[in-house]
Amino acid sequence: MTVVTRFAPSPTGSLHIGGARTALFNLLYARHAGGRFLLRIEDTDRERSTAAAVQAIFDGLNWLGVTPDAEPVFQHTRAERHREVVMQLLARGRAYRDYMTVEELEAERERARAEGRAIRSVWRDRTAEPGDNRPHVIRFKGPLQGETVVQDLVKGPVVFRNIELDDLVLLRSDGAPTYNLAVVVDDHDMGVTHVIRGDDHLNNAARQSLIYQALDWPVPAFAHIPLIHGPDGAKLSKRHGAQAVSEFADMGYLPEAMRNYLARLGWGHGDDELFTDEQAIAWFDVADVVKAPARLDWAKLNFVNQQYIRAADDDRLAGMALKVHRDRGVLITRSGEARLRAAVPIVKEGAQTILQLGDLTLFTLKERPVGVDEKTAQLLTEETRARLDRLRIRLAEAADWTPPALEAELRAFAESEGVGLGKIGPALRGCLSGGAPAPDLAGTLTALGRDESLGRLADALSPVG
Repeated sequence: MTVVTRFAPSPTGSLHIGGARTALFNLLYARHAGGRFLLRIEDTDRERSTAAAVQAIFDGLNWLGVTPDAEPVFQHTRAERHREVVMQLLARGRAYRDYMTVEELEAERERARAEGRAIRSVWRDRTAEPGDNRPHVIRFKGPLQGETVVQDLVKGPVVFRNIELDDLVLLRSDGAPTYNLAVVVDDHDMGVTHVIRGDDHLNNAARQSLIYQALDWPVPAFAHIPLIHGPDGAKLSKRHGAQAVSEFADMGYLPEAMRNYLARLGWGHGDDELFTDEQAIAWFDVADVVKAPARLDWAKLNFVNQQYIRAADDDRLAGMALKVHRDRGVLITRSGEARLRAAVPIVKEGAQTILQLGDLTLFTLKERPVGVDEKTAQLLTEETRARLDRLRIRLAEAADWTPPALEAELRAFAESEGVGLGKIGPALRGCLSGGAPAPDLAGTLTALGRDESLGRLADALSPVG
């Protein structure tokens, strides 16, 4: 049997981080089993489904690097097929036309609630007169006795009493198919063998299993994964911060870091925190997903992202940092871009996000004279100015402009002056960076280059007024 999984979001908003993890788990399991991963857009609710939301799903999956193996299926285009299957259920005696009015339905709902059972229509065992054109729905005729057992790969066997499962509506009075019916038909026709989704769908699994059985179709394996909670253990909400995949992208997280982090939310391979996509595919089994809800841990996400930034290609990071600056309206000259690119391998160690990488490279984009901030101006006493000017002359004669050589030069100069680097560093850093964040002194000098460093230092030390 070829394993086929699918991700089936409803396009009513942005791709949620929980949905992204579900898509990733489906992809990993399909790849692990040598099978196929498919995408279906469940857009039967035409009023709530929007083109913008569909595009947001595509954009989110593309950014995350979760790519289906075939073109997406749009559920609303399959309505005729859904209705065809409902007619088959009617012919088999496994569905019936229900002519209950709104008032009758409400009265039945009250009786069912009082008797501790699911709703049953009086039309379940009644047939309308031929030619009866009254508005009606078509309901599934479920069993009244026994149990339905969902053999869940994550939760184990889950038992449902059939008397508590209502005769769900298959076709609405306007002929529109309902969610549970459409999902069964589409999963069957797409050859889906494993339905991996959030555990908020667990109750649907029982109803869908009954529909499969009524049609003599094989029931897929179900795996219902726990939802993602916030750091406080409560269901993830806006008060916990970002929720949409696009927000994480905007905050400067790398897609490969997000894949690694999301895979670890509810699943793991021993104590391995960092792993490649190939390792995730080799190790992942949906049966190893834990039953308890996962918690979004910002500190751990930042740690993971930092490790991926450190390992990322410097040119790629430079391009991303430049985009951050352009989005912020920072003027970027050709020389400034060159300085930024030189700075990236030096400063990236300290960045947890691409936004932070932007902050750490801002000093390279300042054009001369960069000026000094108020804090640096207070440090530039007459004594400090004279000392920094002597340093400037010494640096101009340095033969080697690399971090190790510059570090040694700075220490040797401080020793010759009879002071510690702490007496020199803050003022020197401020002169070079214009008050913006910057790496260690040797790194800052290296990133700026000899001419720019000496020029900035000369500007800062020039007579005031």
